[in-house]
Amino acid sequence: MKKIIALLTALLFCFPAFSQSIERIEPANWWTGMKYNTLTLLVYGRNIAHLSPSLDYPEVDLLKTEKTGNKNYLFVTLRVGSGARPGTVKLKFNENGNTVLSRDFPLLEREKGSADRTSFSQKDAICLLFPDRFSNGDPRNDIIPEMNETGIDRKDDDKRHGGDLQGIINHLDYLKDLGYTQLWPTPLTENNEPKYSYHGYATTDFYKIDPRFGTNEQFKTLVSEARKRGIGVIWDVVLNHCGDQYYFIKDIPSNDWTNFTGIRTRSNHEKSTILDIYATEIDKKEYLNGWFDDHMADLNQKNPLMARFLIQNTLWWIEYAGLSGLRVDTFSYSDKDFLADWARTILEEYPQMNIVGEEMTNNIAYIAYWQKDKVNPDGYRSYLPSLMDFSLNNLIVQSLNQPGGYFSSWRDMYQSIAQDYHFPHPYNQLIFPDNHDLDRFYTRVNKDLDHWKLGIALYMTMRGIPQFFYGTEVLMTNEKRGSDGQRRSDFYGGWAEDIKNARTGKGLTDDEKEAQKYFSRLLNWRKNNPAVNGGFKHYAPQRNDTYVYFRYQGEHKVMVILNKNPEAVTLDMARYSETVPAAFEATDIISGRNIRVENRLTVPGKKALILEIR
Repeated sequence: MKKIIALLTALLFCFPAFSQSIERIEPANWWTGMKYNTLTLLVYGRNIAHLSPSLDYPEVDLLKTEKTGNKNYLFVTLRVGSGARPGTVKLKFNENGNTVLSRDFPLLEREKGSADRTSFSQKDAICLLFPDRFSNGDPRNDIIPEMNETGIDRKDDDKRHGGDLQGIINHLDYLKDLGYTQLWPTPLTENNEPKYSYHGYATTDFYKIDPRFGTNEQFKTLVSEARKRGIGVIWDVVLNHCGDQYYFIKDIPSNDWTNFTGIRTRSNHEKSTILDIYATEIDKKEYLNGWFDDHMADLNQKNPLMARFLIQNTLWWIEYAGLSGLRVDTFSYSDKDFLADWARTILEEYPQMNIVGEEMTNNIAYIAYWQKDKVNPDGYRSYLPSLMDFSLNNLIVQSLNQPGGYFSSWRDMYQSIAQDYHFPHPYNQLIFPDNHDLDRFYTRVNKDLDHWKLGIALYMTMRGIPQFFYGTEVLMTNEKRGSDGQRRSDFYGGWAEDIKNARTGKGLTDDEKEAQKYFSRLLNWRKNNPAVNGGFKHYAPQRNDTYVYFRYQGEHKVMVILNKNPEAVTLDMARYSETVPAAFEATDIISGRNIRVENRLTVPGKKALILEIR
């Protein structure tokens, strides 16, 4: 027996792969010429913590190795010098002076000009896509047997419906023809949760496209094909949490890798605690450290290894895929010092990159707190360029739905815009009629086509960056208000068996066709008009229920009149003399007519006029 034990021990020493292995190195590669040239590799495998890494590659140094107490993890920090050339770094993992494991770590050459690529701005219009519900372009990836949630069921609002990357690629020409210049797909990374995996916000692999959507290479193809059509792709970043089926949650490196580890205390969602000078520490902790949902582990960005992992992951996707911008989910739920460091690092590497954060509140002060260059009472300095303007979103719907009275129904919305002094960069706010967390715009305006048109005209011409949800152009609705699954319903014609098709017009009602034509006309006009990229000046709404504002840049000027009154309204142009003469010629963008204005202008009831002044 002693001889057998001795033989087995010798075999294990000679063939150490039986006792240890490496399953992952993240990130799996990096690039030469990056400003972010000191990176920490997460190395995960079986029984590897006792190994000593080494490498021998010109201008690449191994700075340190960190352990966490879990024998399956090593964190290896490298510096890629400015003189490093593209090639393959051989990482060796040694035991007792012998190399027992090795892995290749590619250093790639950066795409020329990648650091200076342009991002989205006020000149753009963004289409928000929900990938699982947009279009099924490749039925072969509908069922992936090894995933926890398999198959599709389009009759169930909470199940996967089969949309994928190929479906988006197939519709790029449609989106281009509508007038879009940017696409924002909700998260595409792997979500291997047993339920509700369709939404993507419970990531189980930050470095991998969900195989039910496609592959990493296919995502690069989408970005490349979109770019050929003058369309950029925005990446939806989730920094606050991940799915509980993630390997590093099931086999956690250390107890401080997540917050409330093992307890799964849910967030109180009380974001007022960030600014509340009377807030208790427990309330702050429960907001910031609580789990967003009981299957979404709250990541502890105070842990420097976690912070580096998340920063590197964002940089990796930008460089790997050639992204044109970022949107950050549940922004204020993350540690705010980490958020400042994350955004600053991204902007140091990509100075032109625009980043919009989700702060889902109607409180303007809460939203403005996070914008870059904001001087805050507590001294906090943020580096986030843009925020989602939820306050304006709700007030526009309110204005469209409520009747006029002593004050105009536009008054609250007007007063919201009048508070733009809170924002250092109000023109960089993201404005939107609906998205994947809100009821459909046509539903919210009670299926009133005239009010829908007024709202669309406003969003096409208002200060800020407009974002529209797929299907808004064809009046998609959700009959069950408040239902996430119905808000994210399938795009018309995204499946071969659909009886309605937005791309071909098959099965669309007359109202849906009219809306699509109206939407596309304005979006394509907007794309080529400099005035809507410039300044903004508005007039207080009158009791006749009209709201008037101007967009201008250089010699270009646009006058927008939104008349919610059922009756025609005649405007005395003397009131607007600060901005436009009482007599002028213009083109009515919606009708295409040339008109001559002399002292007075009559606006039909429940109509928008967009006048390009000559």
